[in-house]
Amino acid sequence: MENEKRLTSKELRKIWLRWAMFHLSSMSYEKLQASCWAYSMIPLLEKYYKNNKKESSNLLVRHSSFYNTEPQTGAIVNGIITGMEEEKALGKEVPEEMITGVKATLMGPIAGIGDAVIQGIIVPILLSIAMAFSAGGNPFGPIFYIVSYGIIGPLISYTCFKNGYKMGFKAIDLFIGESSKKIREAFNILGIIVVGGLTASYVSFSTKIMIPYGDVKKPLQELIDGNFPKLLPLIIVLFSWNLLANKKLSSTKVILILTILVSIWVSIESLIIG
Repeated sequence: MENEKRLTSKELRKIWLRWAMFHLSSMSYEKLQASCWAYSMIPLLEKYYKNNKKESSNLLVRHSSFYNTEPQTGAIVNGIITGMEEEKALGKEVPEEMITGVKATLMGPIAGIGDAVIQGIIVPILLSIAMAFSAGGNPFGPIFYIVSYGIIGPLISYTCFKNGYKMGFKAIDLFIGESSKKIREAFNILGIIVVGGLTASYVSFSTKIMIPYGDVKKPLQELIDGNFPKLLPLIIVLFSWNLLANKKLSSTKVILILTILVSIWVSIESLIIG
């Protein structure tokens, strides 16, 4: 009899779909993703608390508190909480404080793992493939990125949600403590390797300046590459990162600064070369 009262696959998909489609549509500095959390719980509310205004109100209030994490991998928290809310609705001893506590505890570790996986690995890889397609002006490049991420993103999100729902409390041990730290460190290292490889492959900057080398003149670029290949692109990337991370400049401002600096550099090169 209890199985008949549990959330169906269709109802679970409704809960996930509301989160997947609207997690960033109602952002505010005060609560960030909280409004979408409450909205995603409405299918559960309609199943268990449709005629209970007090419990309906409590459900929406406790899921309207501040919340923020990486949306795709973060769906695992939605799955865990959906399972906890279901158990509570079926009469099990699941305190409200435990539900809100689990959300608050997991959103930080999941954000660290999710950012490393999505922003540090998947997005750079897809962009590198798209840029390769676009090199000759081929419009398939941006189309590839839009379509591929449009498939991979929701697939990761739904897989995380379903596994979170199935794992329940067991998932908490995986993402809290020493195991969580090791997972984040592993993904961060992998992300750094990916970004480093993309930097060497797609960031291009060189000089045409010639310098004295004994009785002849040799290209400065040749000497640099002989000792530290891709040094100039690395300097450009580190400089850009410093402007973005430490100086807190927008990407648009960084692009304008780089454009100005490159123009100055080209002019200086032209004067030196003669």
